[in-house]
Amino acid sequence: MPWDWDKLKQRQQGAGGGGMPQMDEVVQKFKQFNKPGAWIIVLIVIAVYLGSSAFYTVGVDEVGVVQRFGKYTRTVEPGLHFKLPTGIEKVTKVKVRFVYKEEFGFRTLRAGVRTQYAADKAYDGESLMLTGDLNVAVVPWIVQYRVKDPYQYLFKVRNVRSTLRDLSESTMRLVVGDRSINEVISKREEIADEARALLQTELDEAETGIYVSTIEMKKTNVPVPVQSSFNEVNQAVQEKERMIYQAREEYNKAIPAAKGNAEKTIKSAEGYALDRVNRAKGDASRFSAQFKEYAKAKDVTRRRLYLEALKDLFPKLGKKYIIDEDQKNVLPLLNLGQERGAQK
Repeated sequence: MPWDWDKLKQRQQGAGGGGMPQMDEVVQKFKQFNKPGAWIIVLIVIAVYLGSSAFYTVGVDEVGVVQRFGKYTRTVEPGLHFKLPTGIEKVTKVKVRFVYKEEFGFRTLRAGVRTQYAADKAYDGESLMLTGDLNVAVVPWIVQYRVKDPYQYLFKVRNVRSTLRDLSESTMRLVVGDRSINEVISKREEIADEARALLQTELDEAETGIYVSTIEMKKTNVPVPVQSSFNEVNQAVQEKERMIYQAREEYNKAIPAAKGNAEKTIKSAEGYALDRVNRAKGDASRFSAQFKEYAKAKDVTRRRLYLEALKDLFPKLGKKYIIDEDQKNVLPLLNLGQERGAQK
């Protein structure tokens, strides 16, 4: 049977259809594409692509940072804007009103009415801190922040989030290191305010473009292995304070009363002394006056003094009986004082 070279060539081309096309085929297809209508379509596609990349929209809660060949040129506000096509200018949108959150010592799995947190010991290293009185405390906290300077946020620091976390942790350790364990547990708001001010200063010096809204301190405590011992120490301290308060209460009751009684005694003595002095002065003045009158008229003054003495004395004597000096029999005197009782 003679060979059909044309059919054999077609079979080989069919079996190797997945290979590289031949040069003549490429040239043939290019010649078919080289028509006026095809070029118009290509130009329309290019124009649509360039037009779509030249217009962009910035949301109400964000701003657009425009770069030209990688260099910062401007910051645009929310709305529809125009830029040069892609490859020349690039727009990066930054949310400036959104409040971001960084958690330390824990992670939130699902937020809601009953928020679930990740119980992972890998986060304990963030919250374990040494206090000023050489105790170990577990201090979890949250940093809430927003972007105040998009230019610094994008271009001044390579990794803003990592820088924020490092500065937050160092700041919190610095603040906690100046407090006792009791202050760390009871004065969380004061510590949070101090840490926020110090952290904001550090972020401004680093030119991160971040504004710290709040720092929220979660429940602080001591590590679990020493909680029982710490509670016993707290109970002993509370018992000590209770006994001190009771002693102070008794002291406040007894000492003022004793001071009052002493003051009362002193005032009474002073009053008595003043009374005796005044009476003595009065008696001395009265005696001096009487002596002057006595010197003027001795008989009259002596008689007047005698009568005044009897006037004061007779009312105090009670019943008085006048007996005749010639009476020598005592029998009539036996029934004196009984007559009135018999009449009653």
